[in-house]
Amino acid sequence: MNRPPPPSKPVSARDASGATELVYGVRAALAVLDVRAQDAVELEFDRAQERELSPLIERARSLRLPVRGADEPSLRRLARTHNHEGVALRTRPRVWTPTRSLVDRFATGKGAMIALDRVRNAYNIGAILRSAAFFGIDAALFGSRAPDPDLPEDAVRVAEGGAEHLALARTTDLADTLSRLRAKGVQIVVAESDGSQDAIGFAFAERAVLVLGHEREGVSERVRAQCDAVVAIGGTGNVGSLNVAIAASLMISELVRGRAKPARAAQPSAAKPPPPSDPRPPSPKPRRDDRPGRRR
Repeated sequence: MNRPPPPSKPVSARDASGATELVYGVRAALAVLDVRAQDAVELEFDRAQERELSPLIERARSLRLPVRGADEPSLRRLARTHNHEGVALRTRPRVWTPTRSLVDRFATGKGAMIALDRVRNAYNIGAILRSAAFFGIDAALFGSRAPDPDLPEDAVRVAEGGAEHLALARTTDLADTLSRLRAKGVQIVVAESDGSQDAIGFAFAERAVLVLGHEREGVSERVRAQCDAVVAIGGTGNVGSLNVAIAASLMISELVRGRAKPARAAQPSAAKPPPPSDPRPPSPKPRRDDRPGRRR
């Protein structure tokens, strides 16, 4: 079904300055056009990949976005990486959810959230967001030292569109935000390699936050002090821990286990045909005297 054209874009306080962000990667760009098309400003693509990128280009044109082809070196300079996948979508700045709104939202209903305590690697962040969106997590809370942590462009690409399907919030005092969530009855669970409880099979509450820490340092003591439980994934001991993004995927699957999943549209299925008849004639039944083992 054809989508109606987007409404005209009023100039708001957040884009009055003309500031823009860059989203590269095919699935990341498509997700922006599907979820927040009103923020899209302009699409550039690699002319050499025009045929492969035609669904994205047609979607952008249907939204009446300026679309123009460029050569690969130009895209590489624009994206400051060779991992642009032939696409660079300029957007208005992402709107972050205020932490107070996030706390109030989780205080009044069910929900699952991940919180990242100073996780720095863009590829880890992107992989975690991808897993969180895949499993239906509601929000991601980023904690870092001042200034407010931003979402790296590489993380948006690696998330494969997942960044557009989560409420994103950021704070420079993660321990304080977790304390406010805990005071409202939200369960705070920290993932650490020295956790005393097994993450596999852990009983997460209906309102829960899974906290993942810095790649080397783990979760800070202030953040850990706000937790209701510390969980870990057991291993052989040959290596000390899993990569934080891999650990996050396993624990997120446990966090959502047993929660209601969105129903998928039923796919029509054709009736199964009857089994084919066997063209071979039936074998004659053996006589009693022909049975195996019969002494004669």
